[in-house]
Amino acid sequence: MLLKSCCVYSTGVVSVLLLIIGIALVLSGVFPNLLQSVVKKEVLLKNGTEAFGAWKDPPAPIYMQFYFFNVSNPQEVLAGERPAVVEIGPYTYREYRPMEEVMFQDNGTKVAAVNPKTYIFQPDMSRGPESDLIRTINIPAMTVMERFKDSGVAKLVSAFMRFQNIGLFTTHTVGEFLWGYEDPLLKYAQKVDPTIDDVFGLFYKNNASSDGEYVFFTGQQDYMDFARVDTWQGSRSLNWWTSDECNMINGTNGAFFHPIVTKDEVLYMFSSDLCRSVYALYAEDVTVKGIPGYRFVPPYEVFANLTVNPANAGFCVPAGDCLGSGLLNVSVCKQGAPIIMSSPHFYLADEKFAQDISGMKPKKEHHETVIDINPLTGIVLQAAKRLQINVYIEKIPSFSQTGNVRTVVFPVVYLNESVLIDDASAKKLHVTVVEKNVVENIPFMLIGLGIILGGLFMLLMCRQKVPESTAAEREPLLTS
Repeated sequence: MLLKSCCVYSTGVVSVLLLIIGIALVLSGVFPNLLQSVVKKEVLLKNGTEAFGAWKDPPAPIYMQFYFFNVSNPQEVLAGERPAVVEIGPYTYREYRPMEEVMFQDNGTKVAAVNPKTYIFQPDMSRGPESDLIRTINIPAMTVMERFKDSGVAKLVSAFMRFQNIGLFTTHTVGEFLWGYEDPLLKYAQKVDPTIDDVFGLFYKNNASSDGEYVFFTGQQDYMDFARVDTWQGSRSLNWWTSDECNMINGTNGAFFHPIVTKDEVLYMFSSDLCRSVYALYAEDVTVKGIPGYRFVPPYEVFANLTVNPANAGFCVPAGDCLGSGLLNVSVCKQGAPIIMSSPHFYLADEKFAQDISGMKPKKEHHETVIDINPLTGIVLQAAKRLQINVYIEKIPSFSQTGNVRTVVFPVVYLNESVLIDDASAKKLHVTVVEKNVVENIPFMLIGLGIILGGLFMLLMCRQKVPESTAAEREPLLTS
């Protein structure tokens, strides 16, 4: 009987202890903090870590898709009518982007590298071959006309264009538009300005080449600095824009992020394609291949006009010359070519830009840039960088080739650079997520066990104590 009572009271004591320990662990956050501490040490750009291996040679396949806008009414455009375009694509390339010439610096706190990108055409993922013909704005011609419109050689250049039958529109293959072709007008202009390259391509010199040396923080001193860009091409800032804030190089290169990402933080990224840094904010929770993630997207304010976001005033070039929300004039970093960047189909841009061109159909699900990140590790689960290359065109009196064309921002092509975590990496990350859930739930398991034992203790106590009235009723039966 004594042993039985001892067991009952022991159950009660253990129940109370488990409840106290469980609640204390929940309030102190010991297990989540311990888990985060382990992750911070593992997510480091250092030889031998998984993070370094994935950073140096990304295992997930990256694809670059190009969608061209074929001009269907060139003569009408020259006569001053509204341009009409038809989207043609995708033309898909597998993108390989390993880090090369890797060299650690400053006792392992920084690492320098170049990031060459190689593009391999994928016929089975494309609507046609690279030999497909596309008719669009003649960017070399527009560039040359803009450069020499106020020059004494404008008449000579215009005469050469008439002689060579060079106009505002041109037709070339997909491969030529992307990777380059020798242009007769550029070759002629080169005689006047030797700095002009006689080969034009939207991504000329970008295949199998890098955009310069980067120096990244390894995260050794602070996990928040993991993969953050310290310098690009030897500098900590840019020199294209008209304010120090706009010239800042902020964040990572967009392929990696620090661990322990929270919903309320701002993720910064530097894009050499855009010649600037951008940022993204939390939008919603997502699940990719069974792995939980946070979706971050660049908000409207990133490319908003200075009336909406005064900090963007520095992106107006020349100073004070602003095109409107949703557009970025990158001519200053594209050798003077009148290139304007935007989201595909002018998504999130002022409505007038989409209305100026027949064929524009902006849709969030197709044209928004998104990044899905696992918050514990900072690993990118899925991402899609979507950008559109446009050309600013206008009537130039000194060049009859422009006819009576309207002043418009003319879409040429948009790209979708996407990545989805590979199955092997997803499997490893899924194990980490399961471990995280188990570790974080240990205190709640203890509390649950304490409650169960507490219930058992109460049941045993009730069965052990017999009410006096019941005992009195049974006594006569025993004496008889």
